[in-house]
Amino acid sequence: MDKIKEMQAKREELRLKAVELIEKAEREGRYLTEEEEQRIKEYEEGIKRWDDTIENVRKFMVVDTVKDREPIQNESVKDEKRFNSFGEQLMAVYRAAAPDGKVDSRLTTRAALGLNESVPSDGGFLVQKDFVSELLKRTYETGILASRVRRIPISTNSNGLKINAVDETSRANGSRWGGVQTYWENEAEQIISSKPKFRTMDLSLKKLTGLCYATDELLQDAAALESVIRQAFAEEFGFKIDDAIINGTGSGQPLGILNSDALVKVSKDNGQTDIITVENLLNMWARLWARSRSNAVWFVNQELEPILYTLKVGDKPVYIPAGGLSEAPYATLLGRPVVPIEQCSQVGEIGDIILADMSQYLLIDKGGINAASSIHVRFLYDENVFRFIYRVDGQPLWNKPLMPYKGSGAISPFVALAKRN
Repeated sequence: MDKIKEMQAKREELRLKAVELIEKAEREGRYLTEEEEQRIKEYEEGIKRWDDTIENVRKFMVVDTVKDREPIQNESVKDEKRFNSFGEQLMAVYRAAAPDGKVDSRLTTRAALGLNESVPSDGGFLVQKDFVSELLKRTYETGILASRVRRIPISTNSNGLKINAVDETSRANGSRWGGVQTYWENEAEQIISSKPKFRTMDLSLKKLTGLCYATDELLQDAAALESVIRQAFAEEFGFKIDDAIINGTGSGQPLGILNSDALVKVSKDNGQTDIITVENLLNMWARLWARSRSNAVWFVNQELEPILYTLKVGDKPVYIPAGGLSEAPYATLLGRPVVPIEQCSQVGEIGDIILADMSQYLLIDKGGINAASSIHVRFLYDENVFRFIYRVDGQPLWNKPLMPYKGSGAISPFVALAKRN
């Protein structure tokens, strides 16, 4: 056991180093650098190697001592108060459901861990909290958009967030900050009072739910089960959150950029027959809120990339491939990163290319992912059920585009090219 604890300590050291890099970037209000992302990747690979080593050592210890000991779960209960891995806990749930099976006492230590109670009639056991937290972290590392937005965790006793925002729709005199106006001394005989105008943003948590049926055959290999469930649900939660940020309807799910009134839709050129032109891109850039230019990213359907390679202004390409003239780890378009994502619309539809500053999108969540398991729901099918619930909501910080001080075209941190098909 001392050997396992020593390895677990080294694994935890790598995890804390990765968390430290992420928290540092969040405190400084920036994205992770390429070097930081590479270091985190190396830490994760090291953590995976330690997980595999620990699992192999534990299996060896079990084989070596099984002849002279009581059933394995009884001994582990005496020496361990917490599960060492997610897969180990899932195996304990499986054994509890077996004929004459005994319930591992670690499945009943919910109060000490500060978790919610499971439903007794379903025979459920909540997943240990540290495993759930890691699953949430992996979701945000997987989600391309979710890691870029402004995120606010909600307190335990709250189910939503109401926040005041400035109701500004124009930068004309008398409209800035929703109505604030100042005067030069000789402009008016009498100064008229003014004040800012506010609106209320109301976000209510929505449920994102995942359900997994695990066969008894798969449960026999705890390490494999843990790897499959972690990767599958982390990536699926990340995908669905990103999809909601782009395409969400706002009904039972977050409000997406494409369905928000804050979106600026740039029309195609007169007589345009090509799917996309340089003029389209320049017009999109001109409609982006100026303060978002240093933070904006192009999100594209990757089927557009062959066309982007052909676009030029004079003899200068507007699309620079990753590692090319830009010497950057990503392709650039008019100097800003180009990130292909699956959630963009089909080529030719609105949303196949989006220019967005994701710091102007607000996401709230509560308590991480709530994970539970049931040993009875699929008993007749020789399967066990594992459920994950994530409560989240989001919407753009802007409720509509902004008319500039001098100009006729509305601007926004979210710009998309209108339908061309």
